[in-house]
Amino acid sequence: MKTVCVAAAVIRDGDRGFAAQRAGGGWDTPGGQIEPGESPQQALIRELQEELEVDVTIGDLIDTVEYDYPFFHLSLDCFWCTLN
Repeated sequence: MKTVCVAAAVIRDGDRGFAAQRAGGGWDTPGGQIEPGESPQQALIRELQEELEVDVTIGDLIDTVEYDYPFFHLSLDCFWCTLN
């Protein structure tokens, strides 16, 4: 089964966090797929520049979520981040 590696940013500002509501009503954090040769942190910096045009400082890894979809395995690295 193919593995898709993704990095997600949990952006916080004091006691507030950033999330976007999806069309189906769920919530999502910014991030994206890790390209070959990129670290998860490099992917986050690139994705946040592309998606939100913001610069962030990548903090600690919160957790890695592993999930099997019918046609691929998802490996999702979640990091604490702050806006610069």
